[in-house]
Amino acid sequence: MAERSRIDDKTGTPTVGHEWDGIEELDTPMPRWWLWTLYASIVFAIGYAIAYPAVPMLNSATKGVLGWSSQGELDRDIANEQKRRAPIMTALAATPIDQLAANPKLLAAAEEGGRSVFKVHCAACHGAGAAGSKGYPNLNDDDWLWGGDMAALEQTLIHGIRHPGDDQTRISQMPAFGRDGILQPAEIEDVVSFVRVLSRQDQPSAAAARGGALYTNNCAACHADDGRGNRTVGAPNLTDSIWLFGGDRGSLTTTLINGRGGIMPAWEKQLDPVTIKMLAAYVHSLGGGEPSPAPTRVAAAPQPVAAKQ
Repeated sequence: MAERSRIDDKTGTPTVGHEWDGIEELDTPMPRWWLWTLYASIVFAIGYAIAYPAVPMLNSATKGVLGWSSQGELDRDIANEQKRRAPIMTALAATPIDQLAANPKLLAAAEEGGRSVFKVHCAACHGAGAAGSKGYPNLNDDDWLWGGDMAALEQTLIHGIRHPGDDQTRISQMPAFGRDGILQPAEIEDVVSFVRVLSRQDQPSAAAARGGALYTNNCAACHADDGRGNRTVGAPNLTDSIWLFGGDRGSLTTTLINGRGGIMPAWEKQLDPVTIKMLAAYVHSLGGGEPSPAPTRVAAAPQPVAAKQ
């Protein structure tokens, strides 16, 4: 039952005038410091809404009298960073990639820049640590189909591997020996046996001997008589333990039946030349890079494209 407000005997504070089962509520005033904080917050909020973008409108927010925006601040930060990096980028643009190693400071800057680019554009396929996975090359080892020097890596990044629409992209074709009826299933099994002997996974056998003759007639033109591959046509080395799609019997059988051919994007239209150069320097630094070929007096043909596709 409600009653009129009264002064509480123990605290000297008036009640709100209500009582529930003998329980009354004190009308204790807010602490003065709390009220001043609240008033200051209100004033600050009004000032902020006037000075900065704050009030949602139909298509955007109010601009604010200061004209500040997060996009504008980002643009300024980017412009400042570009200004800071300009001397390095200019030096990189002026330095041929095969001469980059002669300038350790510039090379270090290129590798660090390439590291960031790799995380954004390459890690999705090759992994954050560049170790790759089945069908995606490991960039840490020293196994390269087209060459692993910086100039070759740069060429790969520019034109890609089997990239549609790029006339300079590197192209190699692994025949589908089974699907196209070039070899019969039993013959494919014999070639697999021979390749596994080449890679020192199996011991010589009658099947491997039969496969050796088939290999000579069908595979040696690209992979060489000794199975060590041919960079001119991007044919992999079959004698080591590095396999892009797997070296077990099942994987090799599938390769011979259907052929293989991965695609490496051409980055020429997505990345500027200096960024590509930095990315090539970073990939080269991962541990599997090769030194630049020694110069010759005879005009050399264009460097083969580097890729592990």
